Amino acid sequence: MIDRRDFLIGSLALAACSAAPTPVPPPPPPPKPPKRILILGGTGFLGPHVVDAARARGHTITLFNRGKTHPGLFPDVEKLHGDRDGHLEALVGRGWDAVVDTSGYVPRIVRASAELLAPHVGHYIFVSTVSVYATEDKVGADETAPVGTIDDPTTEQVTDKTYGPLKALCEQAAEAAMPGRVANVRPGLIVGPGDPTGRFTHWPARMADGGDVLAPGDGTTPVQYIDGRDLGAWLVRIAEDRTVGVYNAFGPEQRATMRQALDACNHAAGDRAHLVWVDAAFLAAQNVSEWGDMPMWADAKGENAGFGTRANQRAIAAGLTFRPTEQTARDTLAWLATLDEPQRTKYRSSGIARDRELAVLAAWKAKTG
Repeated sequence: MIDRRDFLIGSLALAACSAAPTPVPPPPPPPKPPKRILILGGTGFLGPHVVDAARARGHTITLFNRGKTHPGLFPDVEKLHGDRDGHLEALVGRGWDAVVDTSGYVPRIVRASAELLAPHVGHYIFVSTVSVYATEDKVGADETAPVGTIDDPTTEQVTDKTYGPLKALCEQAAEAAMPGRVANVRPGLIVGPGDPTGRFTHWPARMADGGDVLAPGDGTTPVQYIDGRDLGAWLVRIAEDRTVGVYNAFGPEQRATMRQALDACNHAAGDRAHLVWVDAAFLAAQNVSEWGDMPMWADAKGENAGFGTRANQRAIAAGLTFRPTEQTARDTLAWLATLDEPQRTKYRSSGIARDRELAVLAAWKAKTG
């Protein structure tokens, strides 16, 4: 028997619960006002990701380039043709809310574009590089770390030695032309579908072939990279917000290791491969090169002690987000599958050749038993 008092208390509690209002989730933030965005370049690897993200968010895009790289892309987007080296006539008298510069490598060229656009543009986003930094020996270095310099700042020969310092001078040229209106974005390795370098692509493609795979070091080396789609989307967001300053733009959000990256690539390929981790000293003795034969990897010691550890908190605070590595690897394999055989071979040719890999693995197994 239910006591009458208990019954009344329970009934009142039930009524109170029924009368309580259902929590209403907060409304989504209103969409950002549409902007007019000029992209200098726009048809290579990163540029199309910027275009796709901007159009998805309702912005109007104009491309300025020579019309030589993938000219058939985006037939319904306004395209202005010219050459950044002295032929900017198509930009004269035009105005945009923001510029995304994906194609600046020489300070003279960047200065000319920025100075021409400065009176008619509110915001300039320059895509620089993590290679601007003078050294790689400090763990956790942030955007205040010193940038590299060159003896002749007027040189326009872009080489392995001049690439980073010239990009640093390009950043300075943009800021001088538009003080307080520039975002200098420093990505590291940009990966994912469409990557022409093959540096990340090597790994999911190799995992898909299965068997023993030569893996560098002991798996604990930190690594950093960013999916080009994540970078492109973030460049659009900072254009919307008129974000300025200097930003290291790469992930993952939490520090990741080479083992985690390669395991993700293996999962994306169906776990067909068996990773054989080979000591860094042994790889050096076998003339297996860091970053070249073993893409994405360097032995994080000595002058490379800070490899894969640069701070990215400023960009994350400004809205940069990252998709899982496994998703990037899976999408990269799907993109490779759409290519014809010559293209597929070209884009996965980075990294150690298969016959050398077999030889190194055999030598390692002979040494370790």
